[in-house]
Order: sequence, then C-alpha cells, then structure tokens
Amino acid sequence: MSFAISADQLASENAKALAAHKEDYAHLGRQLERRGIAIETMTERAMAYQVAVPTWGVGTGGTRFARFPGPGEPRHIHDKLEDCGVIHQLTRATGAVSPHFPWDKVSDYNALRQEAAQYSLGFDAVNSNTFQDQKDQSLSYKYGSLSHAQKATRQQAIEHNLECIEIGQKLGSTALTVWIGDGTNFPGQQNLAKMFENYLQACEQIYSALPKNWLMFLEHKMYEPAFYSTVISDWGSSLMAAQHLGPQAKCLVDLGHHAPNTNIEQIVARLIHVGKLAGFHFNDSKYGDDDLDSGAIDPFRLFLVFNELVDAEMRKAKDFAPAYMIDQSHNVTDPIESLMSSAMEIVRAYVQASLVNRTALADAQGANDVMAGHRMLKQAYTTDVSPILAEARFRKGGALAPIEAYRASGYRAAKAKERPAVQGSSSGIV
Repeated sequence: MSFAISADQLASENAKALAAHKEDYAHLGRQLERRGIAIETMTERAMAYQVAVPTWGVGTGGTRFARFPGPGEPRHIHDKLEDCGVIHQLTRATGAVSPHFPWDKVSDYNALRQEAAQYSLGFDAVNSNTFQDQKDQSLSYKYGSLSHAQKATRQQAIEHNLECIEIGQKLGSTALTVWIGDGTNFPGQQNLAKMFENYLQACEQIYSALPKNWLMFLEHKMYEPAFYSTVISDWGSSLMAAQHLGPQAKCLVDLGHHAPNTNIEQIVARLIHVGKLAGFHFNDSKYGDDDLDSGAIDPFRLFLVFNELVDAEMRKAKDFAPAYMIDQSHNVTDPIESLMSSAMEIVRAYVQASLVNRTALADAQGANDVMAGHRMLKQAYTTDVSPILAEARFRKGGALAPIEAYRASGYRAAKAKERPAVQGSSSGIV
C-alpha cells in the first residue's frame, strides 16, 4: 500500500508547535493593530490565496550539462499527483496542478481528473511541448516549431497544441500555455521577420480553436536554446502577438525570463494597464533563467511585483484576473520541499503587499514625498507575517510548519522504497 502522510501524523506535528504559534500570532496581532490593520483580515486573505504547482516540478531538474536523479522520484503522472497532493496537504495553498503534454498523457482523462480530486487538486493551465522531439514524432523541432521555415513542421506543432486544448477540456482546465524555444544561433540562419510572421500565423490557428471561456497564455524567454535571436524574447514581442491574436490571448510573466536588473514590476504594471496580464510563472534567478526557488535570491523583488498586483486588485483594474503558478527546476533540493517553500514565500509576499496603506501611499506620492512612500513599502516588506501564514494553513487543516512536518513524516524515504531508483545521470532539464 502506498505511503501517505496521515491526519494523525500532521496533528501530532502541529501540537508540538501550537503553543508558540498562538503566542506569536497574538503578538503580531497587537503590532498590526497599532498600525490600524486587523490581523484577521490578513489571515483571511492568506487563506484565500492559491498558486498552482507544475506536475514536472516534483521531479528532479537539471542543467544543460547533467541531471542527477533523486530518491523516490515520480515515474509518471500518477506519482506526480501524489507528490503534488502532499504539497497541498501541508501548505493548503496549491490546490491546482499544471500538466505538461505529452509528458502527462494518459488514456483516460476523466479518471485522471477524479484521481486528482482525491488529493483535493484541480487542473490549472495545460502546457504544450514543441521545444523537444518526442518518441515517434514525424518531424523534428531542432530548427523550430511554430515558426519553422517548413509549413509541415509548423502544422505538426499546431496540431499538438490543438490536442492539448482537447485534453485540457477533459481535465477542466481553461487555459493553454504556449512557450516555444524557437529562434536562431547564427546570423543569417533564418529571416527574423519571417519567423515572427510564421509564429503569428500558426498561433492564429491555435487561437481560433480556443473554447469561448479559455485563454491562451503566451510566454516569452530572453534566450536559450536560441542564443542569437529568440522569436518571443521579451514582453514587447509577447504583447504584440497577444494584441494581434485577440482578447483571449494574454502575456505570461516568468520571473526568470528577463535580463539582469530588468524592472519586472514595471512590466507587470504595463501589462495590467492594457488588460493583457495572463499571470505568472514564479521562480527566482541570479544570472538569467536559473529557475531557482521563489524568494530565494531577491524576495524584495517578489514583494514589489505583488505590490503592483495588490494595487491592481484594490483599484479593481479592468480585466485583472491573473493566474499564478510556480515554475522551477530543483537540482540540489528535495522538489517537494522547494515547492512548499516557494508557495509559502509567494503567499508571504502577497500578504506583505496587502499591509500597505494604499491611501497613505497615494497621498505621499501625490506630495512627492519620496522617503515616506519608500518607507511605507519597506515597512510592509520587513513585517514578519509568518504567524499569519501559519494560522491560515492551520485553519485550513494544513501544517503550522510544512517542511518540518514533511521531514518528520518520512515521506521521501517511503517513496524511495516504493519507486525504483533511476541509475546514473543524464543531461537535460526534465
């Protein structure tokens, strides 16, 4: 029988930390009250926030050079759902999973949907894959997919995306995420204008097949695997494509897909302004598309992004309904621990941004009181809202300390026995 973390195990771990938690929560409540903030309001906001996890994220990632498998890795979508279920069981903030095809293909999607529901999981956006060749694939994507010079290869990529929409409908999803690795590595390799035109024409066919209640998320990436020119390399290219396609096409922001020192929160503000913000792939980076854990490198930037999001929420910005998902590669950590940590850091940034007094901030900005406005943001960011996050998890039946509870449960060791180990190392990110 497959090992699972029991309610009794979770209750036992919570009991160890409950007295100290109550103390911390009451103390924070008094601090916030002096600032005119009700801790109950913030706790309710934390309880309501959800971020999706990617099915591929529970496996060990890798670099262009090597991948070193970890113990108890998921072997298929069923193991992935089990691991995603543990993340939600302990954090209570990740009630949806984002599948990737063809990696997660099965013969019965209704059964898969029911299986996910057993872990209290639903399905977020479905992801297509035309950035690598699959077994029995007729034509190669080595030189591109939706922007490929040859029509037959573009058509193959289009048909795969159409299949993803069909699968997504069966799973209850309402969005398709399209990221392509198309581009060039040498000047003269392809006509830059023609590649973009090919991409737009291919996306038109995919867009026309969207159900009325669906969205098409366009994801950009600055470089890799195309190091000279990438077809959708920045938010401007993504926005041009989304505006070309129509109202159901929006721009996805991956926090790692930007040049160093890029002002990501300003990009977010611009996309909100034109009603084209699809949502986020959360991660963190130091040098480029590092896919590190959210908040691991620059938690202040994560907070500043959420400052724009909460501002848009509070002022009821038009067409503002972003989708939130984590997208990371876990090379040296337990993927379940990393995803739980990231989920907690994302909710943390959301709650911290919710502490900002928007009226007072607007007054300071209107008076050009630079220091006052800056200090308001810093005060919110430096507030330790950990007791609020823990209380939100606890009230929803989760863990006061998710990573500690996970480690105490012995889940990873149990899965290492249940799931045959993968020997050796290999290259690649998946």
